[in-house]
Formats: sequence, C-alpha cells, structure tokens
Amino acid sequence: MKKSEWVLLAVTLCWGASYLLLKVALGAVNEFMLIGLRFGFAFLVSAVFLFPRLRKATWKTVKYAALQGGLLFAIGISVTFGLKTTTTANASFLISLTVIFVPILSALFLRQRMKPQLKAGIAFAIAGIGLMTLKIPLSMQPGDLLCILAALLNATYVLFTSKAAKSVDSINLGVLQLAFAGGYGLLFATMAGQATLPATSDGWAALLALSVIGTAFCYIAQPAAQKHTTPSRVGLIFTMEPVFAALFGFLLAGELLKSQGYAGAALVLTGVLVSEYGSKWYAALRKKRLPTAAAEVASLNERTHGGGA
Repeated sequence: MKKSEWVLLAVTLCWGASYLLLKVALGAVNEFMLIGLRFGFAFLVSAVFLFPRLRKATWKTVKYAALQGGLLFAIGISVTFGLKTTTTANASFLISLTVIFVPILSALFLRQRMKPQLKAGIAFAIAGIGLMTLKIPLSMQPGDLLCILAALLNATYVLFTSKAAKSVDSINLGVLQLAFAGGYGLLFATMAGQATLPATSDGWAALLALSVIGTAFCYIAQPAAQKHTTPSRVGLIFTMEPVFAALFGFLLAGELLKSQGYAGAALVLTGVLVSEYGSKWYAALRKKRLPTAAAEVASLNERTHGGGA
C-alpha cells in the first residue's frame, strides 16, 4: 500500500468509531443541529491551523467545496436519521456498499463497462442486504434504507472528489467543504426552529470528538490522500469501515448482530471482495490449472503413443 492509502485506512478507522459518537451526540442535540455543529467546529479547528493556506483559495475551489459540502450534508443527514432506527453495525455494513455503487455510477455516467466480477459482487451484496435488513413478515427499517441512500451519496462524493482534487488545492477543498456542510446544517436547524446546544457534558464530549477526529481529520485527509490513488482503491479501503464499526460497537457498547445479520454481513463483504478481486482470483486459478491440464494432455499423448507402438 502507498502512504496515501495508509492515511485512507486511518480515516476508515476513525469513521468506524464515529458511529458510536453519533449515537451519543444524537441524545444531546437534534439531527440538523448535529450536522451544523459537527462540521462547523471541524471547519473552525482546521481553519485555525491552515488559515495562511486558505487565504490563497480560488473561486474554483470554493465552487467545488460548495457542491461537496452539499453532498456531505446529505450523507450526514441520511446516516444521522438512519441511526435512529438501526444499529451501528447494520449502518456501517450497509454504507460499505459505497464500493459497489462507485463502479455502477462509473458505468452509468462515465461509460465504463461493468465487469463480470462486479455483477457477481452486486449479487452477493444484494443477498447480504436482504439477510441483514429484511424481517419476517417482509419489512425493512427506515434506517436501513437511509443508510443505503448514504452509500449511494457517498459513492457520488468519492467520484466527484477524485475529479475535484486533481484540479484544485485538495487541502483547501477539504477545509472549505466543512464550512459549507456546517452552514447547511445550521441553516436547516434554524429554519426548523431547532437551533439548540447540547445540555450535557457527555453530549459535548461526543460532539467535539466527532468534530475533530471523525470530521476535520477525515474529510481533509481523504481528498489529500485520494489524489494519489484510484476511486476503486479508495472504495476497497473503505470496506474496512464496517469491520472497525462492528469492533467498536462490540467493545464499547456490547452490540451484537443476530446470526442472520452476521450471515448477511459476510455476504456483503464477499460481494465487495469479489467485485474488487474476482478477476485476479480467476486469473490465478486459471494459471494454476493450466500446468496441470498441460501435464494431463502430455500424459495422455504419451500413453496413446506408447499404446500405438
């Protein structure tokens, strides 16, 4: 792995921990205000250290940041509302579908051909989603649907970031998008008459940790690191997010999936891995079988030749 990909793995670890912080923060403040404060504080912390650099930001960077901030706001709202009716483990596994949606969107909008292993991966993922989210009688929690929407929005964000980070200053882009996302959140909170601050120390602690670790670091490091790798590699690294989230959920909150949920999670991860590594596995298997097949043909020819003599 490149250094930039290790940075992305660190980002993924922080995101895995952020689901629990979101749960705690949601108990202290409403959804729109949470998004506004989370991204607003992240911007202020980042701006303090990077102010000299921010002064050199171009209007092109600001325009890209406004669009990315809108995507971040939509992703944040989807995840925040989704966590009200689903578990952190469920949410993280469903959001890992980002790695499936990235190539699908690339095929639809960038005219990139969808490979057979991707189709197989999607089939595994859909089956896994069914096991994780569908209940008997057949139903699905609203939170599960919102987390799937968040994965789709996140895939859009990954593709857009790959393009934007290569044409503008990626650090300035990462900082300014936080300002726009926070601004959108505060605007919606004000319009809804819900602009209130946390009333407990636990709420403030979760909010500040979420702002600095799960937001400022993650959303500035991601564009900077993503500039040096491909969207597919980014999506693959992000598949570790549900693993980290499930680990933190178990260690810190005692959350456990049901057996059906674990089976579904395994299928989702299988789908993700097949979509990324399927062609390499097939090529390796075929390469391994070719010498064996050649030896069998040689042996058959030898026996046939020997019998003829």
